[in-house]
Amino acid sequence: MAQLPQHRVGNARRSFFERGTLPVGTVPDAILQSWRRCQRSGLAVDAQPQLEPLPGANLRELRERHERLWHLARAELDGLAAHAASTDSIVLLTDESGWILNAEGNAGFLDRAGRVALMPGVCWSEAAVGTNAIGTAIVEGRAIEVRGGEHFFAPHGILSCAATPIHDPHGQLVGVLDFTGPASVQQMHALGLARLAANRIEHRFFENGMDSCELLRLHHDRALLGTAGEGVLGFRNGRLVAANGVGLRLFGLERGDIGRASYEALFDAPLSRMRDDGMLQDRSGRILHGQLEASAARVARAQAVSVPVPQARPALPLPAAGTVFSAAQEQQLARAGRVLEAGLPVLLQGETGTGKEVAARALHARGSRAGKPFVAVNCAALPEGLIEAELFGYEEGAFTGARRQGSPGLLRQAQGGVLFLDEIGDMPLALQPRLLRVLQDRELSPLGGGKPVKLDFMLVCATHCDLQQAMDEGRFRSDLYYRIADHVMRLPALREEADRTALVQALWAPLAQQRTLSDQALQKLAAYHWPGNLRQLVACLRTLVALSEPTAVIAAEGLPEYLLVVPPPAVVPAGDGSLQEMTLEVMRQALAACD
Repeated sequence: MAQLPQHRVGNARRSFFERGTLPVGTVPDAILQSWRRCQRSGLAVDAQPQLEPLPGANLRELRERHERLWHLARAELDGLAAHAASTDSIVLLTDESGWILNAEGNAGFLDRAGRVALMPGVCWSEAAVGTNAIGTAIVEGRAIEVRGGEHFFAPHGILSCAATPIHDPHGQLVGVLDFTGPASVQQMHALGLARLAANRIEHRFFENGMDSCELLRLHHDRALLGTAGEGVLGFRNGRLVAANGVGLRLFGLERGDIGRASYEALFDAPLSRMRDDGMLQDRSGRILHGQLEASAARVARAQAVSVPVPQARPALPLPAAGTVFSAAQEQQLARAGRVLEAGLPVLLQGETGTGKEVAARALHARGSRAGKPFVAVNCAALPEGLIEAELFGYEEGAFTGARRQGSPGLLRQAQGGVLFLDEIGDMPLALQPRLLRVLQDRELSPLGGGKPVKLDFMLVCATHCDLQQAMDEGRFRSDLYYRIADHVMRLPALREEADRTALVQALWAPLAQQRTLSDQALQKLAAYHWPGNLRQLVACLRTLVALSEPTAVIAAEGLPEYLLVVPPPAVVPAGDGSLQEMTLEVMRQALAACD
């Protein structure tokens, strides 16, 4: 993309920030959307960003938490640093939240960058620093360039930056690689170099294979096998569970398809064909060359004992960064993450479908225990007669029907990781004192005796209930509430989102696969109030994809019927009507239309 003259960027800034008009076509759309997010989050464009680097001990701890990323990126950083030094620029590596882990390159520009706090130990998330390549690449979930005055804050106008995300084999964001130089110098190849380096880092995640899945290395060009240009796909029980970016692009897949796409949807022949012939034919008729690495953990899985108690729900692929959380919510997540890291529990409150579990998984993925278990327990779904046994575990013979080997219980499955107690407001009152004692003592005694077990997990709880009302009515213990709610994060209902058009577009982008929403369809999607919140909206968008062909333009007539029925305005009786009654009536009519 050609660099825009800075006077055009200056005109765009004056149009947007001073006159409040949208300079569409003057700056890239990603920049304009970022400016809008920053404004909505409360950032003041004329403020001076106050950024302080972490103390040395905290920076060392941050780097230790991301030691694997550092190890995998080391070779690329060394090579890019030499290039950066010769082009008056620097190369930076950050974690998945935008905390800078390392900066290398031209010594003179390192000093100038340090004057605006572009240095290790500083967080360059969009929520904290406004529009910038690192933070905006995290939000957009893709490679981004931000040049000069395209930065939100004026002092950062001295920078020209190109950043690309780095993902692990499961599609989770683990870091960002960034090239930064002076805005006065056009870095022609910065973004391309960053992308190539990120491809190599992502490929290196697979160097030693992967446990518990069969790894398929392939490409239609045999010469690329064994290089970072090969596609790598991991399958478990016929389901795609891991992939690098090259592998996803070979099949037109997105990161969100990891965990959902099936082997049969991609290939015509069984995996054994690759082992026997060294090639496979995909559903498009292409011949792909490659090799198959069998799972080293297949025997261990075959010997695993089936456990009848509910297990932790399988990890759901998180939506791409920024597709669910607004900039303000990103700030809330960052605050909640700091509370968790301090060993304090977090309570998520919001209506059904607002993304409480998605938020909990985001906190897990961004925290120091990202590589440890995430155990989600739906307190409302556990069988009433067995809830205590399934939560706390039991010894052999503890009760009639107990498994011969006993059971560790769901709380112990979270050892070392994050325990997510969903719908905790629906937990039976009789069980609440036992949970309170476990949370206070961080020690668990299984049913039927046995040696007490010390517990170590971070705690996130969630509920759609009004716990204050539940306490007033005696349905929820106040001492348990104050044990789980050191920090409360509220997830707003979708109808409260001020810019639903931008939200629909952000959610649609990773799903569309070249499909397009017509203006009328987008307007109707944005105008609807979505009583089922994000869950209902995402389900609707996925249905539109399933019912349409690639490259299709989806017209308003192709939307679900409930989106096409406009509820009549509620009639407010003269003299005794209220705005609240009118709103409830409109919601009732819309819900009836959904049914």
